[in-house]
Amino acid sequence: MTQPDFIAVADHALLVRFATELSDEAHAAVISMDQLIAADMPVGVTECVPALVNLLVDFDPLITDHVAVEAAVRAKLYNLKAVKRTGAERVVKICYEGSFSPDLAAVAKASGLSQEAVINAHIAGDYRVLMYGFSPGYAYLGGVPASIQVPRKEVAVRDVPAGSVIIAGPQCLVTTLTMPTGWSIIGRSPTQILMSKPEQPFLFDVGDGVRFERISFARFEKEAADG
Repeated sequence: MTQPDFIAVADHALLVRFATELSDEAHAAVISMDQLIAADMPVGVTECVPALVNLLVDFDPLITDHVAVEAAVRAKLYNLKAVKRTGAERVVKICYEGSFSPDLAAVAKASGLSQEAVINAHIAGDYRVLMYGFSPGYAYLGGVPASIQVPRKEVAVRDVPAGSVIIAGPQCLVTTLTMPTGWSIIGRSPTQILMSKPEQPFLFDVGDGVRFERISFARFEKEAADG
């Protein structure tokens, strides 16, 4: 792992960038540094926001500054490789039937697979929460198998229902609000991602593993009704 770049952001944050392109090594470094800082918060640091290849370290400029925060982060680099990944394992239910999967046939055609083979590949993916972005609870999951990776659509589709499971390239996510998307919609989930707990607003934390569990339409209706 090369030394990260340190980039000042306004007067209250420091961006710690481990790479310019996504890789398992770079993201592992982001998660490890996030854990190291959380375990021993430097003076004046108020929050860390992990992303794909970088970590935003926010601080109170009345208490500390970029130089001091960078020094504190640099001091933790020596312990980076010793940090063990501690994310939880989460299960997300998914139904691939009927109107829940309007793009399943197109993904199958593009992949040269049957629709059932696409479903099996999706379920077998090794998913991990890479970052949050775009809208509340919008967790970007890495791990879509190469055999079913398809590009974004040229034109986005409006009014995609909350709970839609969508894929684009190596990433997958579960929508939390009705919104437009240019990703391929291959199923729908009744699993609640937005939580009503101030201490845990979302089901996932960055670094968590995610496993998809296939359910029938009847099971979906029951799960959705039960909330």
